[in-house]
Amino acid sequence: MDMPAHPAHPVATRDAWRIARLALLAREKELTRLQDEVARERRALPWVRVETPYVFDTPQGTRTLAELFEGRRQLMVQHFMFAPGWEQGCKSCSFMADHHAGALTHLAQRDLTLVAVSRAPLADIDAFRRRMGWTFPWVSSHRTSFNHDFGVNFSQEDMSRGAVDYNYKRQPFPHEEAPGISVFVRDDEGHVFHAYSRYGRGVEAMMHTYALLDLAPFGRGEEGDAYPMAWVRHHDRYDTTTATASGGCCAAKP
Repeated sequence: MDMPAHPAHPVATRDAWRIARLALLAREKELTRLQDEVARERRALPWVRVETPYVFDTPQGTRTLAELFEGRRQLMVQHFMFAPGWEQGCKSCSFMADHHAGALTHLAQRDLTLVAVSRAPLADIDAFRRRMGWTFPWVSSHRTSFNHDFGVNFSQEDMSRGAVDYNYKRQPFPHEEAPGISVFVRDDEGHVFHAYSRYGRGVEAMMHTYALLDLAPFGRGEEGDAYPMAWVRHHDRYDTTTATASGGCCAAKP
């Protein structure tokens, strides 16, 4: 596979490298402590009770939002960009979903269910799921306003105004669908509360491939691309002989 050329990089002695590494380690520890602090603030956010009676199409029949928890107290939703009439799901959302398989068992041990939700009809979701070889729960919100209510679907009227409400601000957005992650909590009486949502680059939390690339010398290698994630493909569509980038249906927005 051809990779882009990189400029000559500084080379040092082992002792000089260690000095530079210790300086960077101090910065990394600072970032870790800040991440822990922000996580505590995130958990302290107030909750909002979900009053709308959302009903989803699932392989097991229709299910309410509370039933998607599968008996657990927490539910995490990947808002997967796959609209009615699309031939396939978004390649970037698919990149996110490729990371789910190994996490499901571990998340369940911490009382958390993970499910993907898309507006596409269930039959289209199931066909694409089979193509991609996925087994995680994925349901259709086709008959509900769920995606719009949680800030990841925009009506033609929204789009015609030139800006939409995405990631907690008014901004232009090129598609009717957008990526996101939402988290819900269920109490002992079965009431469901919205605890948290994140969008834009926040969805990188589901992309540990990026975390690994960030540790590597060449990083993400996106500096010369048309937009972040331009290089990503559906995992069955990569050309193993070239690393050229082309367009796709979405990229994480700041």
